[in-house]
Amino acid sequence: MRRAKLCGRLQSAVMSTPQTVEKTLLLGHSPDPDDAFMHFALAADRIDTGGLKFEHKLEDIETLNRRAVHGDYDITAVSIHGYAFVADKYALLNHGASMGEDYGPRIVAREEFGLEELQKGRGRRLAIPGEWTSAHLAAQMRIGEYDYQIVEFDQIPNAVAEGKYDAGVLIHEGQLTFQDQGLVLLDDLGVWWGKETDGLPLPLGGNTVRRDHGDLIPVISKLLQDSIRYGLENREEAVKYSLQFGRDLDLAKADEFIAMYVNDRTLDYRDSGRESVKLFLERAHKMGLIPAVPPLDFVR
Repeated sequence: MRRAKLCGRLQSAVMSTPQTVEKTLLLGHSPDPDDAFMHFALAADRIDTGGLKFEHKLEDIETLNRRAVHGDYDITAVSIHGYAFVADKYALLNHGASMGEDYGPRIVAREEFGLEELQKGRGRRLAIPGEWTSAHLAAQMRIGEYDYQIVEFDQIPNAVAEGKYDAGVLIHEGQLTFQDQGLVLLDDLGVWWGKETDGLPLPLGGNTVRRDHGDLIPVISKLLQDSIRYGLENREEAVKYSLQFGRDLDLAKADEFIAMYVNDRTLDYRDSGRESVKLFLERAHKMGLIPAVPPLDFVR
């Protein structure tokens, strides 16, 4: 009942908190072009935030997932998978989503072979970017149980190319550059999910805000959404800023990657996006991959 009342208060978008509140908020996000694009306006002081200040904390998504367990940051990006473990502390916003529209994390290798060869007991090992990443959860749904090793997301392509692992799950810009290292595509998890769900997007990451901010949450939410909108409306400026976070990407590739994960759906999950998040987590729970389906606030 207490949580229901809180969710109702969040959804009503109480805007009574004055914009002149003096407060510094810790904002955690990944050091990659799409997250940088979303938060460019805040980082570069392009929008009026009143008395609120944002201190950006750039860390890989698995580190952010784990930090969220302790409530380290006021605002943080998390994997939709990871959200299942931190929903007691954080409310999921209705914007800031990273979703794959018939594309998503890619399973790659040095040579082609069937995905069944990655199943546990077959003698092959998969490099993944983190146990609580949505990429890992989707791969488990797709393949079944497998042997894996956690590797920093930007090191996975090299590790697979060098033969340290039989295959790897790629997130971020590695999805566009793996062929440059002679790797081949075994499967696209976004394509698979779309076929499984009659065209729903694959939910990967979301923005969250700590629940203890109470009536300030709608104010924070609006500023984060305004930052996304600013980037989309001032694309050239925002892409150039984001390029510094794109490993091995030129301007055109950075723009292509950003367009994949920052678009109109990033401003609002829409009904199909919210449905997909719910279905993704429900399936994971039924398969015993997460302990429970968390509350889905979709705070505006």
